[in-house]
Amino acid sequence: MAVRRKGKPAASRRQAPGLRARLPGRAAVGRWFNGALLLCALALVAVLAQRAWDGLLARPVGRIAVAGKLENVQRDEVRSVVAGVLDGGFVGADLAALRGHLEALPWVYEAAVRRRWPDTLEITVQEQLPIAHWGEEGFLNHEAEVFRTSAASRWQGLPTLDGPPGSQERLMDYYQRLRDMLAPADLKVTALRQDERGQLEARLADGLRLRLGSEEFLLRVQRFIDLYRDDLQARGPVVASVDLRYASGAAVTFHEPAQVAVVDPERGQ
Repeated sequence: MAVRRKGKPAASRRQAPGLRARLPGRAAVGRWFNGALLLCALALVAVLAQRAWDGLLARPVGRIAVAGKLENVQRDEVRSVVAGVLDGGFVGADLAALRGHLEALPWVYEAAVRRRWPDTLEITVQEQLPIAHWGEEGFLNHEAEVFRTSAASRWQGLPTLDGPPGSQERLMDYYQRLRDMLAPADLKVTALRQDERGQLEARLADGLRLRLGSEEFLLRVQRFIDLYRDDLQARGPVVASVDLRYASGAAVTFHEPAQVAVVDPERGQ
């Protein structure tokens, strides 16, 4: 008896290769479609981001806050300066340029500008600290830098320093040394000047003038202190000037009647 083997027709087995040939093409189409969707999504995100950035750039400054201890600079003046040069809105504002305009104000030593979200510019101002008058119109700050201002009436009690251009730091050092050395004798320095030849002259609160020359500054100041304690202090306001430009000793000039006492005729420089 013959036995038939069961199995699929041969035609069915031959269709499988054609089916497999069509599958890669569909996968490629799917990948292309997914890529197109991704590109569209990225483009949309870019458009939305650009619109958001344009919106930030267009955001105006809503508030100008001024911080710091201010005595000579008005807060409204600071706000006015910032508002007058503000360009670019809250995000686009040039903070470095704003800081430069603020530090150009006479009593402003240093300024800082920063953004505080959502729309505030915060200004921190450090004022100049005047140590002395410089010449007729200027001031010296705590770093011996010259600044000028028309609002100077409240600082009339400061000492006056004056000298050639570039001598500020050196004169400040001379003044501080002279002030500290005279303080134990209750003498106050009101002015210290240096001429083009380097000659120093100081004026004290009682009107007494000290001619200190250009050399041996500390030795000459100490010589004056010794002379003042030993003799001049007891004479009071009759002493007009003391010339210490000698190798040793000093020449003392008195008020009327005119008198000159020369301790040592050998004059130094």
